[in-house]
Amino acid sequence: MILFNEHFVVYGLPAIVSAIGRKTTAVVEKGTGSGTEISDYRPETPGYKAEKLREQQESLQRIFRFMNIDTEHNHFKITLGGDLIAASGVGASAASCAAIARAISEELGLNYSDEQVNQTAYEGEKGYHGTPSGIDNTAATYGGLIWYKRGESQIMDRMKLRKPVEVVMGNTGIVADTKIVVAGVKERKEKAAEKYAQIFKNADELAQEARKQLVAFDLPKLGLSMNKNHEMLQQIDVSCDELDVLVNLARDNGALGAKMTGTGRGGYMVALTPGRDLQERVAVEIERKGFQALRTTIGT
Repeated sequence: MILFNEHFVVYGLPAIVSAIGRKTTAVVEKGTGSGTEISDYRPETPGYKAEKLREQQESLQRIFRFMNIDTEHNHFKITLGGDLIAASGVGASAASCAAIARAISEELGLNYSDEQVNQTAYEGEKGYHGTPSGIDNTAATYGGLIWYKRGESQIMDRMKLRKPVEVVMGNTGIVADTKIVVAGVKERKEKAAEKYAQIFKNADELAQEARKQLVAFDLPKLGLSMNKNHEMLQQIDVSCDELDVLVNLARDNGALGAKMTGTGRGGYMVALTPGRDLQERVAVEIERKGFQALRTTIGT
């Protein structure tokens, strides 16, 4: 989950991302023949896998090409599973790309390092996102809590919390098209350059403050920063009514802060709910309103 600065990270601003306690698994089997086939048994937001099928196929082609693997004279069967729900806003494509890269390496005895897995997963992410920021595949590959900044020299600093913190992720059930949402931000940014320059400046400063709050374990201030970040994402028009409803629902039930996470225009929001009791109260209310709630932690 992206805690701070999704979309802004595409333009070189710093962002904070956390792996969550769910996983995607991949098994790769090399056989005779040619081409690739995929059996996808991941749980999903209804319609997600069908909507993303063409992008998934392009992603696989990119992964095999990047790894310099011949699929014309070899056949590869890929089986996906795990307990991470395939949905928008939760790094599902990045998790699958990282898992597939590791599984290919294992099947062919390539002994890929984490860095090579990450590079391969990033290439696979291009099939889904066009020009990905690299933040999702980095979190999926390395895990933990990460300060991330893209650029010619990518910055990836591992962060540690004093202890894990409970959060709740609420799923709108809407499948978003990342390429379209990212392109929309670019178009609006070009049309309203001055307005967006100020928003981006504020987002940069906010991320710096949020990093200090995480290090100091100042959760009340961190929650307020999450609220501010959501307002900035609303200002660049990547939220939606369903996300805003979930954000307000979480806050009204005691969450220290809440914001959309990931692509936006659907997908997930995340609420800061330290303590099992608060986490459960917020999750139950989200479920009572007919949405899906995912209980997990950051900082593990």
